[in-house]
Amino acid sequence: MSITYLEAIRAAQERALAENPNVFIYGQDVGEFGGAFKATKNLAKMFPGRVIDAPISEDAIVGAAVGAALQGMKPIIEMQFADFSITGFNQIVNHAATLYWRTGIPCSVVIRLPSGGTLGGGPFHSQSLEAIYAHYPGLIVLTPATVDDAYWMLLEAVEIEDPIIFCEHKYLYYHLKAEKISEKDLPIGKARIARVGRDATIVTYSAMLHEALAVANELATEGTELEIVDLRSVKPIDTDTIMASVARTGRLLVVGESWPWGGVSAEVIARVCCEGLSLLDAPPQRLNSKDTPIPYHPNLWGSHRPTAHSIMAAVRNLLNL
Repeated sequence: MSITYLEAIRAAQERALAENPNVFIYGQDVGEFGGAFKATKNLAKMFPGRVIDAPISEDAIVGAAVGAALQGMKPIIEMQFADFSITGFNQIVNHAATLYWRTGIPCSVVIRLPSGGTLGGGPFHSQSLEAIYAHYPGLIVLTPATVDDAYWMLLEAVEIEDPIIFCEHKYLYYHLKAEKISEKDLPIGKARIARVGRDATIVTYSAMLHEALAVANELATEGTELEIVDLRSVKPIDTDTIMASVARTGRLLVVGESWPWGGVSAEVIARVCCEGLSLLDAPPQRLNSKDTPIPYHPNLWGSHRPTAHSIMAAVRNLLNL
């Protein structure tokens, strides 16, 4: 029997509720309805009074959660879509992110963001906002790309005393499955070598990991071996693992679904150039979504974001294949 990425998130929340009486879930329609994507399905019945429907006000949702955290509670917030978290931006970056620095009181809040593009989602339901939140001191930004990480990283996030932005890719909810949840192997903040290679390094995260792995598997049939680094978190970034990989391969491509300006890809490349420029045999490259609002039409959306096809083209250019 397999478990989906979405089911792993639900299972992690169930375990967190069962193990810690201070944990509660708060968000729009998370109660009897089970949330917009059913990530809290049946949890309200299992834990009466601890899976609470919120008003349609992200600002109020985050504000209430921050207040609860000040009293020692452990709120898990569900935003229906990552895009909607912008209306709670003030509470996230001016209050949750700065609270410990200002007062010495921890703000243990987990903010779950269903992120990334889906067919027909358009500009208001498809954004990848991880780079925006990574910009702010005090926030930890997680981007799980596997079923195991969706489960273990969410459980670990609940135990951390800093506010957490937990970016769950909506496409992975139903399309990514595993036979079971494996034992935890890496802590938050440590990247994973998802595939060992020698010819070039692809650094990526979230749903783009699977596009990159597809490219690596295809190129392997031609004798080209790509090394794939799954960041797992974008704040913090595991620079040491990235640098070690680039030292082995000499070439770097960074792939992300978010926009290019001021993004995670730019940060990774800046770090490599500042700390290990001599390791590179070619200029580092990045591949992101187009610098436009996200289109509705499936054909336009498919050409807007990186895909295995565009990653393949970028790798061949990097390797002069």
